[in-house]
Amino acid sequence: MIRKILWGAGLSLGALLVNTASADQDTKKDSYHGNKLAKQFVAEVAKEHNFNETELAEWFGSAAKKQSILDAISRPAEKRLTWAQYRKIFVTKSRIKKGVDFWEKNKETLAKVEQEFGVPAEIIVAIIGVETRYGQNKGSYRVIDALSTLAFDYPPRSKFFRKELKEFLLLSREQKQNPLELVGSYAGAMGYGQFIPSSYRAYAIDYDKDGFADIWNNTDDAIGSVANYFKRHGWKSDQDVAVRSKIAKDKDESLINKSLKPSLTLDALSKKGFTPVKSVKNKGNATAMRLQGEWGAEFWLGLHNFYVITRYNHSRLYAMAVWQLSQEIEQAKTSS
Repeated sequence: MIRKILWGAGLSLGALLVNTASADQDTKKDSYHGNKLAKQFVAEVAKEHNFNETELAEWFGSAAKKQSILDAISRPAEKRLTWAQYRKIFVTKSRIKKGVDFWEKNKETLAKVEQEFGVPAEIIVAIIGVETRYGQNKGSYRVIDALSTLAFDYPPRSKFFRKELKEFLLLSREQKQNPLELVGSYAGAMGYGQFIPSSYRAYAIDYDKDGFADIWNNTDDAIGSVANYFKRHGWKSDQDVAVRSKIAKDKDESLINKSLKPSLTLDALSKKGFTPVKSVKNKGNATAMRLQGEWGAEFWLGLHNFYVITRYNHSRLYAMAVWQLSQEIEQAKTSS
């Protein structure tokens, strides 16, 4: 990445010095230089993973707390929106059209990856569409700022984000990248497919073999990495994802939205009052779901591949949006 420095036209030297001093004060005030938790973290990482402690201290002296990150993480869409509201964000004419365009632009890589990994092109395209609008919005926070803010100033999940911060430093070293320059979301997710650092280290691949698993700017690597993630989480080719369900008056309410993981056979669910509206390709387990749609309650059966999508984001709304967007993109591409 190229670091750009912009100088304001017509800015006097005095104003420049004042603005620079103010920026320095803000950076110092919000930075993790001297922060007790950050210092403990630096010592721990240096000892455990053989990092240069002085260099680590310099990096965290540059890292800054971002209040906007703390504000954002407290109100995730998956927990505050209904399915009807959530769907309107992600399954749109614009996102469908851009998905067809992305597919066409990357059709050779998508066809090759689908053949190699067994993951449908439309699912890969939909994931990238939901996550970043096909690369248009990959995040603007420095990852070190995002993860430091959440590791040191967000107690509810500090343990998780301390782990991700370690993973980030390790991936930066492994990929020979400057940790101060990599950018991502407010939660430290990166690239076209928004991989958190542990997912990056586990599943990101250098698909074009150029020496760097570049999920930020290289669509081949991004596409291959998403496919690898799904394959490693057990995606099964040529199987359904979800199916609408008919419900009986005496349906077992205790089974609805009980778990993301499918645990009962379709026959068992049918006896409990949940029957698929059409035949299903795979005869494995399923889970019963109720989503609040635009016209009222919708009942669905989530199958194995639906569960695999939730491994990317642990949300029924997310998985349903990805699947329905993928179907719309495939249909639009076929009819175009």
